Amino acid sequence: MDTEDSVDRHIARWSGKVPFDVPTEGVITRIQLLAKHVKYGKERALAETGLQEFEFETMHRLAGRGAPWRAPSAELAAELLLSPAGMTGRLDTLEKSGLVRRVRAEGDRRRVDVELTEEGRQRWIDAMRWRSIAEAEMVEPLDDGERAVLSALLKRMLLHVEGK
Repeated sequence: MDTEDSVDRHIARWSGKVPFDVPTEGVITRIQLLAKHVKYGKERALAETGLQEFEFETMHRLAGRGAPWRAPSAELAAELLLSPAGMTGRLDTLEKSGLVRRVRAEGDRRRVDVELTEEGRQRWIDAMRWRSIAEAEMVEPLDDGERAVLSALLKRMLLHVEGK
C-alpha cells in the first residue's frame, strides 16, 4: 500500500526552497485538500438532485426549523445575508420551481412567511442523502475512535482561531 499522499509530494517539492514548518504544512495543506473534497461532494449532491446551491441553502434553513418548515421571509434573508430584493428574487425562483410557497403570517397579514413544499422537502432530503454518502466515504478509513479523536483535535483548533 502506498503511504505517500499528494501533500507528502508537495512538501518534498518545496523542502529547502522556502522556509516552512513541515508538520504545520502537512496539517494545513491536508485540511485545504479535504475541504476541496467536501466541496466536490456537496456539488455532486446538488447535481444528483438538480438543485442549485442557493436553492439548497434556502431550503436547508427552512428544514432546520422542523415542521412546518417555515420562517418569516425577513428572518430568512438575514440568516442568508441577503437584501430584501435579493431574497425576493430567490423566493420567486424557488416558488416557480414548486419548492417553497409564500404564506401570510397568522396574526400579522403584513408579514410573509416562507415554507417548504412537500416537493421541496423531498428534494432537500435527497440532497442531504447524497451529501451523507460523500461524507461517509471521506471518513471511511477511520474507525469510530479515530473519528472522535480527529473531531476533538479539529474542534480544539477551531476554538483557538474562533477565539481570536
